[in-house]
Amino acid sequence: MNEKLKGLKWILIVVIGFIVITIINPFVLIGAGQRGIVMNFGAVQDKIMNEGIHFRIPIVQSVEKINVQTTKMEVKAMAYSKDIQTVESQLALNYHLKADVSNKLWQEVGADYESRIVDPSIQESVKAVTAKFTAQELIEQRAKVKDEIKNELFNRLSKYFVVDEFSIIDFSFSDEYEKAVEAKQVAQQSALKAENDLQRIKTEAAQRIAQAKAEAEAIKLQSDAANNDKYVNLKALEVQKSAVEKWNGVLPTQMIPNATLPFINLAK
Repeated sequence: MNEKLKGLKWILIVVIGFIVITIINPFVLIGAGQRGIVMNFGAVQDKIMNEGIHFRIPIVQSVEKINVQTTKMEVKAMAYSKDIQTVESQLALNYHLKADVSNKLWQEVGADYESRIVDPSIQESVKAVTAKFTAQELIEQRAKVKDEIKNELFNRLSKYFVVDEFSIIDFSFSDEYEKAVEAKQVAQQSALKAENDLQRIKTEAAQRIAQAKAEAEAIKLQSDAANNDKYVNLKALEVQKSAVEKWNGVLPTQMIPNATLPFINLAK
């Protein structure tokens, strides 16, 4: 009987011990991409727990887990350009928390660091850079704008964060500005068409003038030749040659007095 009671006693001790351990939970598991912020009675300590299983002092110590993996966030930011145009930017930022200062961040800011530090830094960086460019320059020099905003973010976030990547997804402007841009493009296209038409007309006119000059020169040459004795003789010979080529070799049976025979006059 005593042996049975002793066995039940040990079983009870084990069960109670398991319940106590479960309740006080002296072990903490830090997962991949996390760090553990150790606090003694709520006060943040210098020690930072890395990934793995760790022991904590029950009641005295508590551990808050914080993510140090790369986080992607997309935000919209409103700003004014250098020429006072309203610009709405859609942006994407990849960043991660510096693990070695995660306890300081928790102590100074807490868990809501994205809305209290990261997002305001994006808004201020976009405003600062956008004000340096006109609306047209923002479009034409997009890569430069992106680099400047990224540098601004680096300077503002470098205490606690690493900026992995930053990109501008889109710029959008007021309806009035977009209509003005469209009207300007239409005007430029119309001006280009008019210029092309003018150039075509000039080219065609130059071609007609060149053709007219050539024709006039040909007429002049023909006129000069017609007034030249040698040219006249040459034409007469060509006529006589043509007559000889057409002659069938039979002399006319009847001759008209003083009529010219169809032979070349070699006296000329």
